[in-house]
Amino acid sequence: MLAAEVYGDVAISEVIRPAAVLPEQAARVVLVELAYRDVRSGGCWSSSPTLWQRYDRPWNGVGMAAPGDSLLLGSLQVSYGTPTRYAITIYRATITTSGARSGWTVEAMCDEALGFGGYTLAECPRADLKPPPQPFRMKE
Repeated sequence: MLAAEVYGDVAISEVIRPAAVLPEQAARVVLVELAYRDVRSGGCWSSSPTLWQRYDRPWNGVGMAAPGDSLLLGSLQVSYGTPTRYAITIYRATITTSGARSGWTVEAMCDEALGFGGYTLAECPRADLKPPPQPFRMKE
């Protein structure tokens, strides 16, 4: 319910644990491909350093600067430069109601974006999760 309030029209929201980490070489290819497939130039992706969004068609709003009647199918929350300088970490995927009706899943959304760099969600390296430190205890 909280996700629906934050993200709006949400059918599925999944935290990717451990987070998928796209290595530098693949990250560069993915960024180029997302830019090439931008919604403002005939593609279906809108990308920023924190969010990659997949639409059902290119934007057709005023001056192609707005979605118009394009439907948001889902989004990936990403972080550039973590855990290494040029890597990209994908840590949450969200599928809208329209996306779910169109057959999109978290895996399919991730696989399409990661596929530009030669990966799938299942094959993508994962963040190295270390256990939390032991709590501080004073010795008597």
